[in-house]
Amino acid sequence: MSLPVPPWEQRPQKRRSTKQPLSQEAIVAAAFKILDAEGLEAVTMRRIADELDTGPASLYAHVANKDELYALLLDQAAGEVRLPAPDAEHWQDRAKDFLRDLNRVLISHKDLGRAALARIPVSPNALASSEALLAILRTGGVPDQDCAWAADILSLYVVAHAYENGLQQLHGDEDEGMAYVAAIGEYFHQLPSDRFPNIVGLAGLLTTGDGDVRFEFGLDLLIRGLAARAEEARKAHG
Repeated sequence: MSLPVPPWEQRPQKRRSTKQPLSQEAIVAAAFKILDAEGLEAVTMRRIADELDTGPASLYAHVANKDELYALLLDQAAGEVRLPAPDAEHWQDRAKDFLRDLNRVLISHKDLGRAALARIPVSPNALASSEALLAILRTGGVPDQDCAWAADILSLYVVAHAYENGLQQLHGDEDEGMAYVAAIGEYFHQLPSDRFPNIVGLAGLLTTGDGDVRFEFGLDLLIRGLAARAEEARKAHG
């Protein structure tokens, strides 16, 4: 029969670590947690490392730099966008549905739109989104050159709108925003009408419509413009 180990020779048992293994997926998940709570400016390697209970240097084995991190965030967000199937008869509605959902996803992640500005989509989910939009436009008869440029312009419109919305979420509440717009409208009314006749004349209209109404107006403006150009192209080619 073996003897028990004397107390002075006993070693404390190592506590099993409850930390999740460090991986690119874990880093991105932590980054989204910070982003959705505090905005893109708060998403730093140090903050992510703190969230994962590790050191910043350990992150670089999985993510090369902040640019790659932003690309990973954008790709995961792009994967949340619903991709409508092309439909020649209803292509305008399909295009609008896609762009509305892209706007919804970006807004749900605070000011993530900032990371998308001046960035060409080359990640898997972003490419799938671009492919879906191009398919919708081409199926609708939009000329190829218009499709190529419109995919960029439409995405830029949505990204810029979502980024502005994200900034408003971070830096003010709805009541403050309404009060600011009302003050701007009053200021426009007080401008000298001889110097700014059009601003004064349209002062009441310039400050009407909330973000959703204005977004829909811009969306309709862009899609109708494409539809008109597609019709012109069809007539030109008989």
